[in-house]
Amino acid sequence: MLRASGQVAGQVVELTAVTEKAAGDAGVQHGARLLAFTDAAMGADDALLDRERRALGAVLSPEAFVDACALVAAFNVVDRIADATGIPLDPMLHAASGEVRAELGLSRFGSAANTPGLG
Repeated sequence: MLRASGQVAGQVVELTAVTEKAAGDAGVQHGARLLAFTDAAMGADDALLDRERRALGAVLSPEAFVDACALVAAFNVVDRIADATGIPLDPMLHAASGEVRAELGLSRFGSAANTPGLG
């Protein structure tokens, strides 16, 4: 979805920024700030999370800030549930996401073993 929305907007989005440390915004407005917030939200340092939450809130509108927080939370919970229960990718998503999965090297993660042909 990120790549497609970037293409529609005429932007080049660096998808590997979600799996590797990247310099800059990765082609997304406030991308570095969004990545820092996401990393902090996934970590255990409450002080860092508070700093990153405030920093992100300072550059986004209140509506965009809530959307960003909701997306981080939703992807976190969905991924954890899928990993914990061993849910494989459905065939349609498996077929449609092959290029992106290869580009990001997602088969290196343990949960890739839940989908035949990935692990």
